[in-house]
Amino acid sequence: MSPLSHLSHSNPLTAKRLYLASQSPRRLELLRQIGIEPTVLPLRSSPGRIDVDETPWEDEPATEYVLRLARIKAEAGMTVQNVRNLPHWPILAADTTVTLDGHILGKPADSDEAAAMLRLYSGRSHTVLTAVAAAYLGRIEVALSESVVTFKALSDTEIMAYVDGREGFGKAGGYAIQGRAALFIEHLSGSYSGVMGLPLFETSELLKSVGFQIL
Repeated sequence: MSPLSHLSHSNPLTAKRLYLASQSPRRLELLRQIGIEPTVLPLRSSPGRIDVDETPWEDEPATEYVLRLARIKAEAGMTVQNVRNLPHWPILAADTTVTLDGHILGKPADSDEAAAMLRLYSGRSHTVLTAVAAAYLGRIEVALSESVVTFKALSDTEIMAYVDGREGFGKAGGYAIQGRAALFIEHLSGSYSGVMGLPLFETSELLKSVGFQIL
């Protein structure tokens, strides 16, 4: 039996029920921080499995890329919702990417790539973009959070120690601001929660725009 099959078709705007189209524990943690306990809606689980192609288009600007992926994930969430005949609660999706010198930096494929990313950040600033999409009854609203993060100059010892800890694997840009990478950050301009993967201000405003009141 599906873990969602027991859910009733209650009014999402009164019951305050919400789907999170992401299996990111960080996004789940951030929603819980503001009093929301969402139902995780996996996109890659059967039935209704959807594989989202996260490959950037040729010459696609980073802002357009991250907004496109957030929207695609929200659309995929609606497809899963319909295929599985789930209650029509609002769906929240997000995508995070890091950009430096016009290049999009995704999740590191291996230790060498993770170390190379940290060397790029060393003593410099980079931009973290997180797009959020809220979908409800066929309508999708999107918003973008842009933050600038400045790293201190990193030694090879610090870089390899961090990579060996594997904290940055599976994370856009190859590091976790909420973890030991916080030791590297000299300055942050923007949204801390956005760098984590879900900007709470933009998220709350989007949810309000589709009728979901948090407070």
